[in-house]
Amino acid sequence: MVMDGQGGGIGRAIIKRLRDTFGEEVEIFALGTNSVATSQMMKTGANKGATGENAIIKMAPEVDIIIGPLAIIMANSMMGEVTPGMSQAISSSKALKILIPLTQERVEILGVSGEPLPHLIDQAIEIIKGGIKDV
Repeated sequence: MVMDGQGGGIGRAIIKRLRDTFGEEVEIFALGTNSVATSQMMKTGANKGATGENAIIKMAPEVDIIIGPLAIIMANSMMGEVTPGMSQAISSSKALKILIPLTQERVEILGVSGEPLPHLIDQAIEIIKGGIKDV
């Protein structure tokens, strides 16, 4: 499951790399906090997509891996698009969570290298390669 909000740019980049790496070997669900984000992720090759709180709350416990920006586990982040219910569902899911440390929120994560998004997605892909074996 790839989750993103606002314009869906991070999710779109993640899905593109997942498709480039795994082809159709993996099923990708695009879950957007809004319809624009979902639409952008669907255009990049997600198998299925859904929008909003209920879809995210329902899908989070059912998937093996959740990937998205750090803000997906922060209630009221993304200018309020991530509801407390969404962040709780993501945080409580037994899925492997791969969080890209990009956020517009007032949060500083110590020990993070500040690498550009493409490098962070490459790191995420490597984690997913290892995680798929365990799923």
